[in-house]
Amino acid sequence: MSAFKKLAFWTDAEELECVTRTPEAPNVVTFSFQSPSGALFNHEPGQFVTLELPIPGGPAYRTYTISSSPSRPTALTVTVKAQEGSIGTRWMLDNLRKGARIKAIGPTGKFSIVHHPVEKYLFISAGSGITPMVAMTTWLYDSGREPDIVFINCARRPSDIILRDRMELMASRIVGIDLKWVVEEADPFRSWTGYRGMFNQIMLGLMAQDYLEREVFCCGPEPFMRAVREALAGLGYDMSRYHQESFAAEPGQAEDVPDDVVPNEENQAEIIFASSGVIAKCAETDTLLAAARSAGLVIPSGCSMGICGTCKVLKTEGQVHMVHNGGITDEDIADGYILACCSRPIGRVSVAA
Repeated sequence: MSAFKKLAFWTDAEELECVTRTPEAPNVVTFSFQSPSGALFNHEPGQFVTLELPIPGGPAYRTYTISSSPSRPTALTVTVKAQEGSIGTRWMLDNLRKGARIKAIGPTGKFSIVHHPVEKYLFISAGSGITPMVAMTTWLYDSGREPDIVFINCARRPSDIILRDRMELMASRIVGIDLKWVVEEADPFRSWTGYRGMFNQIMLGLMAQDYLEREVFCCGPEPFMRAVREALAGLGYDMSRYHQESFAAEPGQAEDVPDDVVPNEENQAEIIFASSGVIAKCAETDTLLAAARSAGLVIPSGCSMGICGTCKVLKTEGQVHMVHNGGITDEDIADGYILACCSRPIGRVSVAA
């Protein structure tokens, strides 16, 4: 890549170019991307991007936390794990190579310590939920100040710990990063001297005796996060200082619509997709995303639960009933944007899609 000609920041109007891929653990790879124009990356540590993956049969949209820190702005990395039955992530591991370019949407998300600046943090994660914690820890490490972080990660076995070398390198350089690894079982033919078992209240008390004084960030599978929440609440922790990143839907937030305006499956709605000139008819209980797909239109979407914000579109006319899970800001709603995956049309609606 040529030297930067001017200071500029990347936007998702430009594709990302894969520059390296680094194996991290079984079925886990870190992909590093750069901007073909040489633009720098500017995001909040802990945010995510949605990648458009050209899998056979049409593009797939997958949301991944950015594992790199904005304090290292020349590259953007995602560390992905292919679970059993994975389609999009498996395609990345099998096909995404150096020089390939893909589209991305974002960065977005509010799971970041920049919104909660405190002196002491407690990061608790499991599996690939470690990635936002690594990004936030790197950001604090690069600040030049001594952080105060208790960093807990749980994995099935030592070889499954993602980004372990990177974390141990940072922890070896300063005293403010206290690493605590927890595994369910040891690897064959290799001793394990760390914690072993399932994360619980006793472990928490041993790992971070001052946990009541720390701001907690948690990320991992929903059953794991539920166990963490229950452990903290049972110990009297102030849960207003608990923050989690999840792509499992919780009770959503409804758009401000009159009480008597609710979707009715017996009522027909009409959606005008202005950019494509398509007019689709559907029941009021159908989502805009479902109607678009039925009409052969592609609206980028990720979680399909109103969390990631990938399917945000501008509503130019009409009214919808939207119940989301934090994937859109109040400012965007005020400007007329909606999430197609969780918005149901009331009567005639027009969107810029």
